[in-house]
Amino acid sequence: MRLYVNIDHVATVRQARRTDEPDPVRAAVLVELGGADGITVHLREDRRHIQDRDVDLLMRTVRTGVNLELAAASEVLELAVKWRPMQATLVPESREEVTTEGGLALGSEESRRGLAAALQRLGGAGIRTSLFIDPDPDAIRASVDLGTDAIELHTGEYANTRGLERSTQLDRLRRAAALGRSLGVAVHAGHGLTYENVAPLAAVPEIEELNIGHSVVSRAVFVGLERAVREMADLLRRARPPAR
Repeated sequence: MRLYVNIDHVATVRQARRTDEPDPVRAAVLVELGGADGITVHLREDRRHIQDRDVDLLMRTVRTGVNLELAAASEVLELAVKWRPMQATLVPESREEVTTEGGLALGSEESRRGLAAALQRLGGAGIRTSLFIDPDPDAIRASVDLGTDAIELHTGEYANTRGLERSTQLDRLRRAAALGRSLGVAVHAGHGLTYENVAPLAAVPEIEELNIGHSVVSRAVFVGLERAVREMADLLRRARPPAR
């Protein structure tokens, strides 16, 4: 199980004042010291938080690996090819949304053609690819057909429910993870995960990577970033004891 920490919201605080602090590049250093396995950033077309300068510096300084989230139909694709992060995750993007609201739409031929072209461009540059999708069998099979290296399951519905409905969503994610692994793609997951809800999902054996950002940055306001990452990484380790 790998923990990738999304540091977008460090940049969100900076951009609120259009100043130079807090610096997400400096945050990435503390995230790695806290035990994260990688850094995730989403370079949006409207540049609402992470900036080109941030990604450029992260590519030079991160010692683990950078997972760059981007929309397939944007100029960021060519920047990704230039930067060559360890991994690129294609995500849906809308200027009106506060945060990503769901997985990629894979129903139309036009959408699939655009994603296939982006995957080919990224893969040709030696970048590992991932598609952010809803935990639905059709979306998983379509992703496999497109040739992605990995899928990232959208966990928002799991995170935003309680009680019996959360159990239902957890079972849905378990089935999706098992299907993805059986079809030969790596399975990641993320969105809305917190210190309170992450353990059951971290225990799913087919999931090999979790992307968590807002909850870690929020906790860091009170306890510091390095400690916040250590606490989250410890939760993941305890949720899945090592195999004997």
